[in-house]
Amino acid sequence: MVYYKTAEEIEFLRESCLIVCKALTHVASIIRPGITGNDIDKAAEEVIRDHGAVPGFKGYRGFPGTLCISRNEGVVHGIPNDIVFQNGDVISVDCGSIKNDFYGDSAFTFAIGEVSDEIMQLLKVTNTSLYLGIEKAIAGNRLGDISYAVQDYCERKNSYGVVRELVGHGIGRNLHESPEVPNYGRRGQGLRLKEGLTIAIEPMVNMGVKEVRQSDDGWTIITRDKKPSAHFEHSIAVQKGRADILSNHSEIEATLANNANAHQVGVLANVLENSPVGLE
Repeated sequence: MVYYKTAEEIEFLRESCLIVCKALTHVASIIRPGITGNDIDKAAEEVIRDHGAVPGFKGYRGFPGTLCISRNEGVVHGIPNDIVFQNGDVISVDCGSIKNDFYGDSAFTFAIGEVSDEIMQLLKVTNTSLYLGIEKAIAGNRLGDISYAVQDYCERKNSYGVVRELVGHGIGRNLHESPEVPNYGRRGQGLRLKEGLTIAIEPMVNMGVKEVRQSDDGWTIITRDKKPSAHFEHSIAVQKGRADILSNHSEIEATLANNANAHQVGVLANVLENSPVGLE
């Protein structure tokens, strides 16, 4: 069952998504070599609760953290721990919140300290593919148009591996609603997009092969060849002509621009400069 949202419900979703992005912005202000996943997890939970929301992931299907923190070859669903971040790490941080019975969901991948140009290119391509997918999330298109845009850019044009086993999803009163939103597919196929559909689009892109496996902790998904992975996510509402992006990464990027991660912002800043979607 696909649930289409009213204008009021979309605003509730937006509020929850923006709280998530405030938590991610705070993470951006403190993430650096020497701190741990548990450090940023605790900080993000405090931000979420300070805004009258509750963490959307904590306790969900037994997950123990507020954030999914996936390091280097980690793709998604990493559990916060006390392992310190090192110079050169890439850390995917996925966050959810609940307020007014609606979920917010967004993710951003952070480069820690001095990261190779090769890895920065992976982040740039993954982030660009997110906005290319969003460009197709308009009424009248098909779900496969989103999927194809992501896959074509990442795989055919940049020779990365797009993860198949994990996908985006509908979002609303439940964290995961129909429809699933794969990052691979065919143009013109799948559900026809209508106004009021709210979905989370989240490319998960590997530097090497597309294949993944689950680690021994029962949660973290890692690349089979142990090469780095990147993950960016926005929650959006389908509209006519242009998608409504409910989450917002601009404060995250502004925060990074004021600290040692300014290079990351420089790499990501030219994403779809001339696009009708563009960076918020």
